[in-house]
Amino acid sequence: MAPSSIGPLVVGSSLRGTVEDAVAAAIISGELAPGTLVTAPTLASRFGVSATPVREAMLNLQKRGFVETVRNKGFRVTDVSEQDLREIVRLRQMLEAPPMRDIARVLQPEAVAGLRLKAQAIVDSAAAADLAGYLAADTDFHLELLRLTGNERLLALVRDLRQQTRMVGLADMVGTDELARSAAEHHQLIALLEAGDGRRAEALMSTHIGHVLGWWNGRAEV
Repeated sequence: MAPSSIGPLVVGSSLRGTVEDAVAAAIISGELAPGTLVTAPTLASRFGVSATPVREAMLNLQKRGFVETVRNKGFRVTDVSEQDLREIVRLRQMLEAPPMRDIARVLQPEAVAGLRLKAQAIVDSAAAADLAGYLAADTDFHLELLRLTGNERLLALVRDLRQQTRMVGLADMVGTDELARSAAEHHQLIALLEAGDGRRAEALMSTHIGHVLGWWNGRAEV
């Protein structure tokens, strides 16, 4: 069983941001399922913090569409329709996969070394059943990779789409071959880019993002 994302925090530069990231990870991974009702005081108790930064974090998550307020009760985790998820995944494939061809042509050794460290953080988090760490490391890797395009607008669009993506079956995938394979795909992607094989890197990236509709949605993939 995966350790819960809702527990004592290792606080970064912002307590509100740390709480938001932890709750978002629990929602994205399916640990907090759609329809779940939570309150700021209850979450604050589990996090070991005061209720104020939790309320602030939940209001931010409301703006992101992850929760909705329920009068006198707290916040309810929202659902994402199949159509919404398909649209998000398709947009991400259109935005994230084609740049692999350009990156394969310009990738430098120092960038490869940094990407390998980030890819290994994903693998290590998967092995440790650390879903919050896995999601954070995964986002860090993908955005750093796209940063090599030099296109800040692309980076902003993808960051926004990733914040909307739900992987509701991820919490059930802890310890599975599928989770390990998905994590390992980041190293495979680096190898293809380093070899200058942009075509296969593009295909792998598209497949990798597609896991959101497959493995991470509780569905088998061929």
